[in-house]
Amino acid sequence: MKIILGKTSGFCYGVKRAVDGATEELKKGTHYCLGEIIHNKNVIKKLEQKGMKFVENVDDAIDKIIIRAHGIPKEVYKRATDLNIKVKDLTCPSVLKIHEMAEKYSRDGYFIILVGAQAHPEVIGTFSFCGNESFVINDIKDVFPCIEKIELSNLKNVLVIAQTTYNSEKFDEIVKSLKENLKDKNLEIKKTICTATEMRQKETAQIAKNVDIMIIIGDKKSSNTNKLCDISKKYCKNVFLVQNKDELKKIRLFEANNVGIMGGASTPEEDIKEIIATLEGIYNKKKEEYVSMLKANMC
Repeated sequence: MKIILGKTSGFCYGVKRAVDGATEELKKGTHYCLGEIIHNKNVIKKLEQKGMKFVENVDDAIDKIIIRAHGIPKEVYKRATDLNIKVKDLTCPSVLKIHEMAEKYSRDGYFIILVGAQAHPEVIGTFSFCGNESFVINDIKDVFPCIEKIELSNLKNVLVIAQTTYNSEKFDEIVKSLKENLKDKNLEIKKTICTATEMRQKETAQIAKNVDIMIIIGDKKSSNTNKLCDISKKYCKNVFLVQNKDELKKIRLFEANNVGIMGGASTPEEDIKEIIATLEGIYNKKKEEYVSMLKANMC
């Protein structure tokens, strides 16, 4: 069995910055984080063991609070100020740039289209900077309801931005539809999917085309991890999303010649190494059992 590990696996810059920053803040005595710093249960558990308290409301913090990598809505910053709570902002720099862009274009009279998953923390945060004349497109089916709202706004200028971890191919498909149906508008496209996400998605597709089994390592709540699964399923029949080594038991590894592995942007390196070591151990054990069975049948 050959294991092919994606070179772009594991923490992206924004995630590493947030986790390292939260760890340093703990040492300084900051014990509150607004929402999960990243979407990974193992990371959250380790930070909790060190004393971090993850809260859903800034009102529940005392003195100082950490802002998660996904960012927060505009009004939460104001609430923290009103409560005299200091903020350590560990929002991914790429996300912060999108906040600034959305706010500027909204002031300049643009209708803002945000392409992303409506319920995702990053999208909730970014949307608060988009102004009243805005719309979230989660899928291609949302294009025409969006166009209806644009027509009602009477605005001629339209900005299209995206959640940093959105599926690159789906974004292109949505943009194509918008261009076809908004020919009378000044359509400005800013593909704000981060470079690391695009590279990871492209590499995942390439690996999935050449393996019998594709394993994506990461938290089931992670947006970017789930998108890697969706991409893999287009090219590989056997795709598994696993959060830990115990979940490998359901995979029939011995039937595979090539196994692809890709870690999500919120997946620690130690999780990836542990799963690879476990995979090799399971395969070698099964191989020994198979050889022993053959020998027994030959006797």
